[in-house]
Amino acid sequence: MTITMYGIPNCDTIKKARTWLDGQGIAYQFHDYKKAGVDAAALRGWVEEHGWEVLLNRAGTTFRALPDADKQGMDADKAIALMLANPSMIKRPVLDLGDRRIVGFKPDIYSAALG
Repeated sequence: MTITMYGIPNCDTIKKARTWLDGQGIAYQFHDYKKAGVDAAALRGWVEEHGWEVLLNRAGTTFRALPDADKQGMDADKAIALMLANPSMIKRPVLDLGDRRIVGFKPDIYSAALG
């Protein structure tokens, strides 16, 4: 199984997730949104799997800095467009296990999925 972690390297949650994976000896590839962007089809699939409400990081500074008009009438298509334009709005990390994805980092969830 090839595991891919999607995120931004300087994110504190990414650092915690990477430290956890490394500590467990679990190999993974890292996909940096800032350098490589995010694939629109993959993002749409994640939204179908988890819902845009889970994937859109509304607590982050990038989302909070948006004009109020851009935050109104949010739906899947609008959320996807925002996340494609600003990958830092995607909740981190997204851990792709091949047959499913885990959004965010919680050691107990990672342990159950990978242990």
